[in-house]
Amino acid sequence: MEMRGSGADGALLNKVPEVTIYFWIIKVMATTVGETAADLLSMRLNFGLSVTSYVMSAAFIIALMFQLAARRYRPPLYWITVVAISVVGTLISDNLVDGMGISLVTTSIVFAVILAAVFILWYACERTLSIHMIVARRRELLYWAAILFTFAMGTSVGDLLAERLDLGYGQAATVFCAMISGVAFLYYVLKLDGILCFWIAYILTRPLGASMGDLLAKPSIAGGLGWGTVTTSFVFLGVILALVAYLTLTRADEIGSEPAEA
Repeated sequence: MEMRGSGADGALLNKVPEVTIYFWIIKVMATTVGETAADLLSMRLNFGLSVTSYVMSAAFIIALMFQLAARRYRPPLYWITVVAISVVGTLISDNLVDGMGISLVTTSIVFAVILAAVFILWYACERTLSIHMIVARRRELLYWAAILFTFAMGTSVGDLLAERLDLGYGQAATVFCAMISGVAFLYYVLKLDGILCFWIAYILTRPLGASMGDLLAKPSIAGGLGWGTVTTSFVFLGVILALVAYLTLTRADEIGSEPAEA
């Protein structure tokens, strides 16, 4: 059974997946693809940062339009939109840092402020930040706005730790894994609010994925494993496609009833 929600523009079925282990695996891999695919298009294929930004922004807008037009959660539409938004979020940060010379410290702070503003607006409009029941158009738009800026902020924060502070890609990934483990401890052991823990973990998985992507794709001389952006992007995309196909067939991540905190 699926819950119907009502908004000013009519009823929608729930538009998001249940937060399961599949959700987190695909999400981390999508963030990795966001990092490596942006580098692949802009540098390896010589599209340049500007052209890549235009192309991927158009792809994201198209994916989002199909996602918004859907009446219920469909794994392919949802995760295509997440992969596209991960690339766009990376490019927003890269354009500001590499294209305009703005420091990573500044972009990290600015994106954090914008994300906080999105959350404040979301709560003011909906009286909740729940990610379990996205059943109205306004809530869905706020949901995707929040996701966009978690990706942009995560890119800046990940690059800040891994490059500007000379932490290294492997060490940065380890730090973010430890931080996510800490969030899991707060949620499962100390029973901290689930919605708060979700968004903290969601934000942290972006720099984790970015650090993993750089670790795998960068040459050894730059502190990576030398897989290259092509191999890394296609390996992770292959795994994402396999998991999304599984979820589409089994419907294992569909939300069947409205959670208490929705």
